[in-house]
Amino acid sequence: MSVLNPFKLRMRGADAGKQGIQVKAKSGSVRSRSRIMLAMGVVFAVYGTIGGRLVQLGMTGEPVVALPQTRPTASRPDILDRNGQVLATDIKTASLFAEPRRIVDIDEAIEKLQTVLPDLDYTQTYRKLDSQAGFVWLRRQLSPRQQADILALGIPGMGFRTEKRRFYPGGSTASHILGLVNIDNKGIAGMEKYIDDQGLADLQALGLAGPDTLEPVKLSIDLRAQHVLHDELADALERYHAIAAAGAVINARTGEILAMASLPDYDPNNPYNALEKDRLNRVSAGVFEMGSTFKLFTTAMALDSGKIGLNSTFDASKPMRIGGFTINDFHGKRRVLSVPEIFIYSSNIGTAKMAEVIGVEGHRAFLKKAGLLDRMQTELPEVATPTEPKEWKRLHSITISYGHGVATTPLQTAVAAAAMVNGGKLFPPTFLPRTEEEAEQIAQQVISPETSAKIRYLFRLNVETGSGKRAEAQGYYVGGKTGTAEKVVNGRYSNNKRFNAFIAAYPSNDPDYVVAIVVDEPEGEKPGMAATSGLNAAPIAGNVIRRTAALLGVEPDFSHESGALLVSYQ
Repeated sequence: MSVLNPFKLRMRGADAGKQGIQVKAKSGSVRSRSRIMLAMGVVFAVYGTIGGRLVQLGMTGEPVVALPQTRPTASRPDILDRNGQVLATDIKTASLFAEPRRIVDIDEAIEKLQTVLPDLDYTQTYRKLDSQAGFVWLRRQLSPRQQADILALGIPGMGFRTEKRRFYPGGSTASHILGLVNIDNKGIAGMEKYIDDQGLADLQALGLAGPDTLEPVKLSIDLRAQHVLHDELADALERYHAIAAAGAVINARTGEILAMASLPDYDPNNPYNALEKDRLNRVSAGVFEMGSTFKLFTTAMALDSGKIGLNSTFDASKPMRIGGFTINDFHGKRRVLSVPEIFIYSSNIGTAKMAEVIGVEGHRAFLKKAGLLDRMQTELPEVATPTEPKEWKRLHSITISYGHGVATTPLQTAVAAAAMVNGGKLFPPTFLPRTEEEAEQIAQQVISPETSAKIRYLFRLNVETGSGKRAEAQGYYVGGKTGTAEKVVNGRYSNNKRFNAFIAAYPSNDPDYVVAIVVDEPEGEKPGMAATSGLNAAPIAGNVIRRTAALLGVEPDFSHESGALLVSYQ
């Protein structure tokens, strides 16, 4: 039996313990390595995800902002005058928008914007930017300078959209003809609205209205004549201290409107005051009692009836009394007057007696045939409807004969006057080009050519010897009729507030054009001077004719002047 060596046993135990330690150390190392690998995997996964997202964002463009479909930009055709001069056109402009969800500091953003747009409302803008909307308008139609200055501010979350803006090179010169567009370039007044109503709005809705697909719209307006008329009316406001002045130039052979203006007006490029009451288009959208200009129609009616001739006479020696009213003359001659004298002296008594020869029914029928009692038909949307008594009686016929009791538009009066002097043909007025052949097809004969010739004679006689002397323009045979109407104030006729008018035609032997001028509440040009039509509306018409006749192709004729001209050749 062998005896175990205790030393060897101890050694063997020590070896066994060493081996156990080695096994435990190996196991711990494996676990540590696993933890490291796991941590590295997690780190690589996180950074890989971030890197992949960055690559995706780098390859993707800016997110598309959904612009509001309720406010599309729309192209409009150019508007030209009859000679091809641009009256209205589209220009490109920038509009500022914001994406509220991208705004970092609202207060700072608004403060910066106000350095460029000082009128920007802080509260309203803050409310817009504090919303969760993806898109809000901040300011439409900025100037290039404003756009550049805002860009230089570097405000995140804001951008610009290119839109179209209507531009009127002539400013206010033809504002009441051209009208207006709204912020979205849609026509809301004047010929701009007419163009939309003729199909432009439908083309825009279908996306077919582009700058390359729209033909320009040519008007009958002559920009040169329009400028002259506007200039003379502006001068009249100052010279006669009037609250308003207006007028029109009409082609007597076609019914085309060559010029039309009403002051005060507005600038369609900045129409902040366009809706103010005193900026009404008085030519077509206002109705007025036209005073003694209506004697033109009473005289034409009487002559055309065959019951009265140029040699007929009427007793105007004393006032007429009817229904408690007294009819008197402003500057009565207090004697028997012939028809030409009634016309040039503007006798209320004589005119009333001529109307009585025709009778109430015949009087109203004539005015209706002349287009003075119905709403005028033309392209311009702003056209007023005339007013007349609900029931015509003898007293109504008498007062209407000299221009009180029926209110019409000045343009309507001028159109009817053109029919009285052009051979008796009534042409519907138009703001679009029209040839004489086209006009003849739609003309309505309202008086005979023979009656029209007599009216032309009376027109010329009134400028030569009557109240229209100051309308004379040498070489153009101007004829015309004055009208001074007392305005109705608080239901009664005022003694010191007048609405003056003058209707001119030239050359009066065979008129090419009719010029109508009205002056609202004029005062004397100088202290102590009267303020009747012959002293203000008539000279304005004469100035317009003098400055526009040659431009419109009317050559002066001095052959009627007596006396020889001495010419010296050196």
